[in-house]
Amino acid sequence: MKNTLDCVKEFHATYGLSIKDTPDLTDKRTNDLRISLLQEELDELKEALAEGNEKEVLDALTDLQYVLDGAYLSLGYHLLKEPAFAEVQRSNMSKLGLDGKPIVRPEDGKILKGPNYSPPDLAMVIEKWRNSASKQAA
Repeated sequence: MKNTLDCVKEFHATYGLSIKDTPDLTDKRTNDLRISLLQEELDELKEALAEGNEKEVLDALTDLQYVLDGAYLSLGYHLLKEPAFAEVQRSNMSKLGLDGKPIVRPEDGKILKGPNYSPPDLAMVIEKWRNSASKQAA
């Protein structure tokens, strides 16, 4: 099976939805649509969790991923998705405490940042991508 981004790319191509090859945040209509679609699916997830409805939770989670991948395509970030994810993963794994264990906020279970936390450098990810793209264009 194709990965989720490739499946959504096929959907976009079939239905004439935008697939931008470079980041572009200038189209207010696209930006507003993406926020609206994500909010709609997030609201459905919230409702399904409140109801304890397993099927609807799975539906909402899957729809969120589908719409999120559509946003990567429509906004031109799909070529940055994997390197950005890897950088966020690196950053998240740096949250451990000095004892090598997670620091957890007791009231809600949120993982907190430890003393060696290093924030993700997404500007570097974008710069590397732009440098690579300009070399390929030359």
